[in-house]
Amino acid sequence: MLQINNIEELDYDKISVAEEWNESKESELIMHTIHSYPAKFPAFIASKAFDYAKQEGVKIERTSDIFCGCGTVALEAKRRGYEFWGCDINPVATLIARTKSTIYNPETIKEYYCKILKNVEKKTLSREIYENANARLKYWYYETSYCDLYKLKQAIKEETPEGKYREAFECIFSSILKACSKWLTKSIKPQVDPEKKEIDVMQQFDKQVDKFIKAIIEMGVYKAKTTINCANFLEEKNLPKTDLIITSPPYVTSYEYADLHQLSSLWLGYTEDYRDLRKGSIGSIYNSDDFIVDVQKLNKTGKSVVTNLENVGMPKSKVKSVARYYSDMQDAIEKCYGMLSDTGMIFFVVGDTEYKGIKILNSKHLVETLFDKGFKDIKIGKRTISKRICIPYRDEQGKFTKDKSKRKVYHEEFIVSGRLKK
Repeated sequence: MLQINNIEELDYDKISVAEEWNESKESELIMHTIHSYPAKFPAFIASKAFDYAKQEGVKIERTSDIFCGCGTVALEAKRRGYEFWGCDINPVATLIARTKSTIYNPETIKEYYCKILKNVEKKTLSREIYENANARLKYWYYETSYCDLYKLKQAIKEETPEGKYREAFECIFSSILKACSKWLTKSIKPQVDPEKKEIDVMQQFDKQVDKFIKAIIEMGVYKAKTTINCANFLEEKNLPKTDLIITSPPYVTSYEYADLHQLSSLWLGYTEDYRDLRKGSIGSIYNSDDFIVDVQKLNKTGKSVVTNLENVGMPKSKVKSVARYYSDMQDAIEKCYGMLSDTGMIFFVVGDTEYKGIKILNSKHLVETLFDKGFKDIKIGKRTISKRICIPYRDEQGKFTKDKSKRKVYHEEFIVSGRLKK
């Protein structure tokens, strides 16, 4: 990790790839894989971040993740016996995160599973169930699959009490929704596969329950307290004091998480229109409709990037989304400063993006913001992103592509840390 004493010292040519942040010899826990999640934070980075912080002299009792996603940091904190607090604006993400970091009795899971199966076998549905279904769900599902999923969802509600076991089965249910739909397998955006055949819903459910039970047994029992809120971090008021914040903010003008999780959001009743969940999401192009761009609020890097994007003709909506992203990140880091204990650390994994040759320097903006907000001992490193995790190419329209002849972006990320030394 390269120490930076002021923003003018940040020279990207001096930042070499640190192999220790690229891979791990340890195998990932099954619990990390119970539900797919786009651009998931690698578990080994969370684990190594804890080691790094300890080596830097941070005494860790409580950790946090302000964009906790599917709960990778939460689960790794649990394994190490650290108390954890995290939040995410996406209700599907926090469902997965809570499920992964909660302790279950495998025998109780088996008992509820048997009850759910018997309930499903007895159910019959009228034709009106599919006819009156949410239009978006009808778009994604064949009638047979929809009806089988409907019966399964009802059985889960009827056979499990409110609480952690119902949430566990809702998470398992959510994990099979894409496979049972017309969604193009492994697609990085919502896209129908007209050639995709219907698959057996209950076979998928059986498979995922079996995997979840194996994950519980492998995980073991850990007593550390874990709190995960479905909330916008920028609006959270009662923030706990924490020793270490490990997080990875969304990539600006990249994934629309509300769109990617629309099947789960609609099936689980989080919304009647998945587009409603775009609002408030940092990095979303739909989070800046009512936002008034105040370039003067942005730091030097933010102002420069926004001005350059305007000059090359980036659509106004996207320019606003970048400006909003930088403004929100500045506010988020200020709130993080208030959360940290006197010698605490903030640890970010962040990637830069690009538009028509203009670098969207998220990492530089982050480093400058840390200096502006009073952080000390700021260091930066670099890692290479595995192609298995993120498709690194973009076409002429800026969309993801597997065509290796196109522009290569998202092929590396930056590790940034800062200390609070009062």
